[in-house]
Amino acid sequence: MVLKAKSLRKAIVPPSLIENPSPGNLQSTRLALHVDDQASSAFVYVASGGRVYKLQIPLEDSSVTKGKESLLIPVHTEVINSLVVNRCPHRSEIQSIVLAESESTGYLMLGSVDSYGHLIVSKLDSNGKDVDRLTYTAAPPDRSAGESSWAGLCFSPTQLSMAAVARSFCKTVDVYDQDIHVRTFHTLRYPSALNFIQNSILAVAEGCQLSLWDLRIKENGGCLQRICGSVGDVLYSVCCSSTGKVAVGGTDRTVTIYDPRRWSALSRWVHCSKYEITGLSFSSIDSDYIYIQGVDYEVFCGNWKESDKAFSFRGDSNWLGFSKCHNRDVLGGWCDSGCIFVADVVANDTETNDLKGSVN
Repeated sequence: MVLKAKSLRKAIVPPSLIENPSPGNLQSTRLALHVDDQASSAFVYVASGGRVYKLQIPLEDSSVTKGKESLLIPVHTEVINSLVVNRCPHRSEIQSIVLAESESTGYLMLGSVDSYGHLIVSKLDSNGKDVDRLTYTAAPPDRSAGESSWAGLCFSPTQLSMAAVARSFCKTVDVYDQDIHVRTFHTLRYPSALNFIQNSILAVAEGCQLSLWDLRIKENGGCLQRICGSVGDVLYSVCCSSTGKVAVGGTDRTVTIYDPRRWSALSRWVHCSKYEITGLSFSSIDSDYIYIQGVDYEVFCGNWKESDKAFSFRGDSNWLGFSKCHNRDVLGGWCDSGCIFVADVVANDTETNDLKGSVN
């Protein structure tokens, strides 16, 4: 199977909504998106300062053209609707927002965490509207102000009430069941990314190490395993595929895929990016493909088994937020210039049919 970009759109955030975005951190974790039931538009959530904003961008089919170095050229479009999400703002700058979806329940969980680790979660319906006005907050168990830093967030894939919050300078990962604090993991280095692998197992990128934590055990503080990379490198992203494979990337510009059965490197795509890797997401269509986001504004899709790029595009300035839709290959990115890029990716049926014909 081969993936291709069905459309690539570029929209400008209304200056009346966000005039000057707050700077954020190196990790582009301040955007989340969801596609409506008709797949006609994407709801993009971005965070600036202490508030979350929602924008609706159309997803009509359009021809995709390539420019220099085969980069995809975006088609300009207008924002259909934009508003400030109606909920209590954070007291400090939001560092990460996540939109978790559940096909069985038909609702979304929008979570945000600020630079001091304060968590706010809201329950939304499939169109992004509030459901019963359900919102809860959770504060760090130490309750101290401490020093502000990057903070990350992830939800359990099957239990949306469970969330994990990583605080970089505090070297902690706090796990909550709604607003109830369940457990705290203490990392050896500054955590820079986290993701649930299973209901009770967390993968955390800390320095040059990938550490695995289990909520069910007490030995070693809950740490199951540590996989060390090159000394001096920093991992900035970790993601998990539908088949359980784990990918990490960072300053070494290399994507490493780990086999969870043996926790050994299954594949290494060496120097696939020109600069540091700050974002990774496996494809929902074919987990052999992965989306890679770099510091140089570039985002590309490639087959990690064959170390082969499929397509790429670039933003026009630093990424403030970048994410992939939960169950669809729709990518969204928000740049410092105020532009939002939305790419819709599908399987290339033409090449797939050609391959089938050649086999027959």
